[in-house]
Amino acid sequence: MNMAAKLVPYLMSEDARTQAEFYQNALDGEIHFIKTLGEVPGTPEAAKDKVMHLVLTVAGGNTLFLSDSFQPAEGGRNMSLSLTFAEEAEARNAYAKLGEGGTIKLPFDQQPWGAYYGEVVDRYGVTWQIVK
Repeated sequence: MNMAAKLVPYLMSEDARTQAEFYQNALDGEIHFIKTLGEVPGTPEAAKDKVMHLVLTVAGGNTLFLSDSFQPAEGGRNMSLSLTFAEEAEARNAYAKLGEGGTIKLPFDQQPWGAYYGEVVDRYGVTWQIVK
């Protein structure tokens, strides 16, 4: 069976715009599309600015989707996002920026298996594995 598919992480957020802007800055990204609930007929006034769907590319074209959540958006402990960089300097820069306001789980350093690797939980509760 030949299956064509693309996996895109979809992050639920308490403030999707701010979170997307953080990733845009930290990972040299670009926001391509934002659809708000205000574009849906019958949306209550208080929810009109909420993000229904946002498309962001980061770190050389990787796609992330984000949406505002109506419930607390708690980080999942059973999933991490992994980014592999060609250059150590790019990896260190992304690691440092994602860690601003977050928590270092594993410092970015050369590992026994030869790669540079580190883990950080960003200020939104998303765990990132940064690899070179």
